[in-house]
Amino acid sequence: MGLEGTWIGRCYIPKKMAYRNVEGPHVIWVHQKKVFDLSYYFKSTSELINTPNYKIYLKEGDPNIKEVCSLPELLENSIHYQKDTSKPFLLAPNDTQAVKACGVTFIQSLLERVIEEKAKGEPQLALQIRDEITSTIGEGLSNVKPGSPHAMKLKEELKKRGIWSQYLEVGIGPDAEVFTKGQPFSSVGFGSEVGVHSESGWNNPEPEVVLVVSNSGQILGATLGNDVNLRDFEGRSALLLGEAKDQNGSCAIGPLFRMFDDSFTLNDVKSSRVALSIEGSDGFRLEDSSDMGEISRSPEDLVAQVLSEHHQYPDGFVLFCGTMFAPTLDRDKKGMGFTHKPNDKVTIAAPKLGKLINWVNYSDKIPQWTFGINAFVNYTLERSKN
Repeated sequence: MGLEGTWIGRCYIPKKMAYRNVEGPHVIWVHQKKVFDLSYYFKSTSELINTPNYKIYLKEGDPNIKEVCSLPELLENSIHYQKDTSKPFLLAPNDTQAVKACGVTFIQSLLERVIEEKAKGEPQLALQIRDEITSTIGEGLSNVKPGSPHAMKLKEELKKRGIWSQYLEVGIGPDAEVFTKGQPFSSVGFGSEVGVHSESGWNNPEPEVVLVVSNSGQILGATLGNDVNLRDFEGRSALLLGEAKDQNGSCAIGPLFRMFDDSFTLNDVKSSRVALSIEGSDGFRLEDSSDMGEISRSPEDLVAQVLSEHHQYPDGFVLFCGTMFAPTLDRDKKGMGFTHKPNDKVTIAAPKLGKLINWVNYSDKIPQWTFGINAFVNYTLERSKN
């Protein structure tokens, strides 16, 4: 990461090194393993992404672009338990953009959502239901194009058999599930802790490709994300989706945006394999992957369902594309499946997007989210005074 390609992100820079001596989030460009401050040209990554010719400002040797540190130094100081706040550290690369997500975009995860619903959030019931659901409808969904005549015919057949579900509706119906994963500035970045609700006993990471989309709907790049999910909350009621998905630290994005250029295109995104590893302090280890080639809706279709004449995003947005990962491996008791424990190390990786590494803790035990829109406005005003 950082040797070839166009890499954009954000990092915290302390006062002694900061643009106009105002500490806070700075837009950065990573080139040849070196980190450059773009604050002279851009206040936010949203501003950069919505500037059509932004690449003309990415020039090493420009006197207005200051080298901050090396990429290895930045990554090392971003690990939460060894972070030195007198030095730069990574933040999530998104800022004022909307944080959107599409769910149930892979057949494997679709089946797990149906299982959660039927189990009503009880993990001990999932094992039996999983066998029943998979044998009943799993094969029939494998080659279905959402919204197609075949899908609509299958929908009617499943309704007659009494096994239709709201998750099947968004999985094979014409309209994708689109939800808001978090608020602007609420995402955590590489090296940070991610949060799960302390009352959740059945939860998991969701490793995903995250698209970088301009306010005109153009897909300009991608990064990695962890759509942390409380399976028991959502399983009790789909109306708890907001609580299942949006807690303190439940959205991790990073390490950097990789923007499209000659070395990285949308076709690379479509062929990405996102690897996941979970390492527990109890010795537990799980490895799996999610193949974007098996997604049921194209990235272009997902973006078109988010932004249209019906809904605009003036700052642009980042979009989680969904995952095929849904862990069923028992961690403790047989039949109880997987759930997180504090101090789990979660690594999400893709060859052309780098690694997003985070550690799990309870959402009320990790640093509180304090830097929001008002703080950003005040910060921007302070920099404009100098």
